Amino acid sequence: MLTWLCITFGVAFGSAVIPVISIEVFVIGLMTSGNSIPWLAVGAVVATGQILGKLLYYLAARGSIRLPEFLHCRLHRERPPSPRRHRWRLRTKKLRGWLDTLRERCHRHPHWMASTYGVSSVVGLPPFMATTVLAGLVRMRMSTFVTAGLLGRFVRFSALAASPAMFAGAFGL
Repeated sequence: MLTWLCITFGVAFGSAVIPVISIEVFVIGLMTSGNSIPWLAVGAVVATGQILGKLLYYLAARGSIRLPEFLHCRLHRERPPSPRRHRWRLRTKKLRGWLDTLRERCHRHPHWMASTYGVSSVVGLPPFMATTVLAGLVRMRMSTFVTAGLLGRFVRFSALAASPAMFAGAFGL
């Protein structure tokens, strides 16, 4: 059982860092495989792995972690002006303005950002990755980030881990 929990932690951490990995599919597969792993333990392990993985994005958005040099140089180097880049700036001007407005609102109403992040950690809408980065950009307190994220992810993945057993019991399987 401990081996499966360690593997689950690794997959949860990996899915938080590399978003194409689906922890939801892994949890359902694990719980339907016949292992006698308690669903609460799976929920706790996945929540911990997910938040530790998302903490990297949060800290990077906050500016506490410096990006690798090859990314840093690419993002901040001076580029010669081009018509294509000018068109792109014009197209994204509205989006950048919206993001600046959103950031300002989050600074003025920190509870709004905490509740949005908490709902996102349970439901997944707005996308949890986006709210994680936004939480770092608006400099949400780390204790709020970790607490709301852990609670929300625990609820989400505990319910997901318990769902195969609930359906099997409901249908007499």
